Amino acid sequence: MEYTVKELGDLAGVSGRTLRYYDQIDLLKPAWTNESGYRIYGPEEVDRLQQILFFRELGVDLRTIKELLESPGFREKQALLGHREHLLEKRRQLDLLIQNVEQTIAALEGGEPMTDKEKFVGFKETLIKENEKKYGAEIREKYGDETVDASNARFMGLTETQFTEMEKLAEEIIQSLAKAVGQEEPEGEEGQRIAALHRKWLSFSWKDYSKEAHAGIAEMYVADERFTAYYDQHKKGAAKFLRDAIVAYTK
Repeated sequence: MEYTVKELGDLAGVSGRTLRYYDQIDLLKPAWTNESGYRIYGPEEVDRLQQILFFRELGVDLRTIKELLESPGFREKQALLGHREHLLEKRRQLDLLIQNVEQTIAALEGGEPMTDKEKFVGFKETLIKENEKKYGAEIREKYGDETVDASNARFMGLTETQFTEMEKLAEEIIQSLAKAVGQEEPEGEEGQRIAALHRKWLSFSWKDYSKEAHAGIAEMYVADERFTAYYDQHKKGAAKFLRDAIVAYTK
């Protein structure tokens, strides 16, 4: 089968503007252009568009998609198997959240009350998955699978009260950093108070505390631009201030 821009757009559920943009950036070129100037797409282009949409659904940016599809090692079947695994995991997370909502509704209607753990299991698992996706490789390389898995398990076991307190602590750390940067010294009283808050925040997911591990985490906040961006989005220099405060605290 061959399709025009409109026909392929209707088939795939994307706009003609999107397909023309994909052509413009050489992500998806038409098979040929007819005498009337219409872009025509064949079976290969349809398959490529399917791959693009799979990657987009998983949050991959267009530049990376283009690099993946054009790499010599790209194999469509391997990519599809990978898509399936990611989508199944995504569905599992959604199923957890749906189950959570249904249990909550049932409890409100007089059914069996939910435990604190049940109320938050879907949300906590989603947070763990997001953190694994962003930082998992680095954290596991630095601390090992056993330590990270134990930390995740401890986090999953938090009660509603503990989970809420952990979130409040994280917010207090961010707000305190925003006020302290440029006004206080990391080694000073306020800097050390923030470092102590950070230690308390870690205790919700760390079974055992060590000064070495705490200082190691702090170094990652400035060594890894993703951690730096997280803290510096609230106040530039916040990541470095927190690192310096924790280094002083652990000494």
